[in-house]
Order: sequence, then C-alpha cells, then structure tokens
Amino acid sequence: MSKIMITGANGQLGTELRHLLDEKGIVYDAFDSREMDITDRAAVDQRFAACQPEIVFHCAAFTAVDPAEDEKKDLNWAVNETGTKNVVEAAQQAGATLVYISTDYVFDGTNEDEYQADAPTNPKNEYGKAKLAGEQLVEKIMDKYYIIRTSWVFGQYGKNFVYTMLRLAKDHDRLTVVADQVGRPTWTRTLAEFMLYAVQQQLPYGYYQLSNDGSCSWYEFAREILKDQSVDVQPVTSEQYPQKAYRPRHSIMSLAKVKAAGFTPISWQEALANFMKQVD
Repeated sequence: MSKIMITGANGQLGTELRHLLDEKGIVYDAFDSREMDITDRAAVDQRFAACQPEIVFHCAAFTAVDPAEDEKKDLNWAVNETGTKNVVEAAQQAGATLVYISTDYVFDGTNEDEYQADAPTNPKNEYGKAKLAGEQLVEKIMDKYYIIRTSWVFGQYGKNFVYTMLRLAKDHDRLTVVADQVGRPTWTRTLAEFMLYAVQQQLPYGYYQLSNDGSCSWYEFAREILKDQSVDVQPVTSEQYPQKAYRPRHSIMSLAKVKAAGFTPISWQEALANFMKQVD
C-alpha cells in the first residue's frame, strides 16, 4: 500500500479510519490538530516534507454546525477553507491522491428526489458554505482526488446524534425529535471502508456520495436508536425546534455511483445495530 497520511487523526472519522487500517495491517502517518495545525501552512509543509505521502485522507474539519454561524464562524472558515487549501496545495505538490470528506449541507434540501453527485449546490449555512469552498479548492488544485459527501454521521469515537439520544433517554421519560428533516445516516465504519476502497480499487477520480442505505427522518432515527429504551419519543416540526443554523429538509443523496463502483453499503438500521453492539 502507498504511503498514507491522515489529518484529523483523533476525530470521529479519523479514529475510525485508523482502527480500520490497523486491522488490515496498513501502515500510516496520522496527525491531530496539535501535531499538525492545518491552518498553519508552514506546519503542513513540514509534515508533508517529512512524510512524503502518496495518499492523504483529509479527515480534519470543523463540524459544529450551529457555532459556525456566529461565535465560531471564523474558525469554521479557517479550518474548512484555509486549512483545506493548505493540505490540498501540499498534497498536489507531493503528487499525492487526496480524499476529502464533504457534507450533504452543500445542498439546500429543497429537492424532493435524491441528490445526484453532479446536482447543483446551494448551501444555506456557514458550515455548508465552507465545506463547499473546500470542495472547490480540491477540484481546482488537485489532479488526483476523491470528494466524498456524507451525512448524519455517527460512530464510536466522537459526539454524535446516537450518543446524544442515549444520554437524554437516561434522564427523560419523553423526548421530542424533528420529523420533517429527511436524510441518510452514516456509520463511520462504512465511510472509512469506502474511503479505503476508493483508493485501493483506484476508482475514477471525482465526486462520490456515501451513506448507509435507506433513509429516515431524525425522528425515525431516534425511534430506532431508543427502541429498547423506556422513553416516549414524539415528533415535532422544524418550526417547533428552532436551531441557529439552517438544516436541509430533504438531503437524501444518491448512492448509485458507489454501488456502480462495486461498493454496497449496508442499511442504516444494520449499521446502527452493529454500532450499538460496540456501545453496550
């Protein structure tokens, strides 16, 4: 296997990817924000010069969607745009292949059908705008790249909706969850497996969309998470549960391209069940 570098090594996805590579006996260099601050171009160049990576899994990102609207707006752009630019330029100079993780939030959520990989983008919040800026930098600068959009990410190694629901269920008899936002949950294990699959199978470069199969509302997702808990889960509208950042109402991204490439994601229910075994 080619020399691998992972950014955001201690994040939810970076940690999952490290465990997957460890299982397969694949060697890599991995750096968290303290070891390589991607907003510092000199620090990035120094790491790239030392490691000479041939494949870069760019997992580092600012993902706090609501704070990105105001108090963390500058940090959102510093990490997701400037930081990505630093990594992209260093990767291109090294002649490496870059895997960039993006989001369904690059879409506005008004499409009632599945979003195809080449569908027009129209982000409505600061996080989505910054991630789209990252996509555009990758496409403009890199010769060899995979841009993988994902959504509703959950996994063993970070804060996410599943952990939040499980925590709230311990202290509440009744929970209300938004029922008019629909998308596809994504297990970090499935995402990490596709990231590795793309580079190992040398798939054609370009845009891909990866989540677990099937779709649901946040309410339906919560019901499945808590089906064995003695808690009453009730649906509410987005208007009844206002949030700082705009959320797409319908952000189901097509999986046709990854399936055509020979990768078949398991259903989100099966992914959740597998994840829950790790939590127990």
